Amino acid sequence: MPCELCGRECKGGKEAIIDGAKMFVCPDCIKYAEGVVQQEPVRTSSPPKPPRLPIKKTQNIERDIYKDKAMGKELVTNWNHLIEQARKKKGLTREELGFKIGERTVTIAKLENGDLRPSDQTITKLEKELGIQLMEEVKDISAGSQKGAQAAFTLGDFIKTDK
Repeated sequence: MPCELCGRECKGGKEAIIDGAKMFVCPDCIKYAEGVVQQEPVRTSSPPKPPRLPIKKTQNIERDIYKDKAMGKELVTNWNHLIEQARKKKGLTREELGFKIGERTVTIAKLENGDLRPSDQTITKLEKELGIQLMEEVKDISAGSQKGAQAAFTLGDFIKTDK
């Protein structure tokens, strides 16, 4: 390997620091070195992997997702007409309404045409800005069996069986 200082081919050269640069120099040029670099053992395998951090165990907290305030409500059937009527009643253009609630004009147009269902966040913004109610309480429908005079007929009531 050639000496990086004088250019001569040399055997038994060493790495040394000369003027702040690490260079491979011959035994004759080693006298110019500020310090000799210690030879590191040659690694044949890949570099060691950093130690893995321990997995943080989280506590499983049970929560009922159906107790969310929006879960007991649903969007009213004529929501798109309500939005349009309330906007016109307030004297706002689609662009102005969109600016006030942080939505694009195209989005407001699609909402009013019924092409786009509003997200829960958008519903909240529209209700606040326009002073309307877009969500209604869902009536609880019991799935239990009906007994008595009010019970409706089932298919089993119409099937004739031989006993």
